[in-house]
Amino acid sequence: MYGDEATIRRILTEKGDTWAVVGLSSNRGRAAYGVAQALQRFGKRVVPVHPKAETVHGEQGYASLADIPFDVDVVDAFVNSELAGAVADEAVAKGAKAVWFQLGVVDEAAYERVRAAGLDMVMDRCPAIEIPRLGRD
Repeated sequence: MYGDEATIRRILTEKGDTWAVVGLSSNRGRAAYGVAQALQRFGKRVVPVHPKAETVHGEQGYASLADIPFDVDVVDAFVNSELAGAVADEAVAKGAKAVWFQLGVVDEAAYERVRAAGLDMVMDRCPAIEIPRLGRD
């Protein structure tokens, strides 16, 4: 399992409130759209990262993590597992404090690199599912 309860709680409550959501576009049919809304309801600033650089949920989008002109606390990846390793490496380079790979996104080598760089990481989980569990211990 790549994301014990303590790590999930730490990322959601302690690592910061600026989340770059890689793969977030204005397509309401995509899971990223709804999860980003849930993150906003939980008080997170959601920064869309997508080649189209669209404004989503009132936040300016950027084509890449490197294009974001401010610090990012957590990078949340809605990409295919084949692309996830590059996103993880970009998150480390950006100075993020944590990386979150969504349900179905798994890259064990990326997980090891991110953890070796000193960041928290969760894979194959969804923050919109985990947030309601925070109140339960």
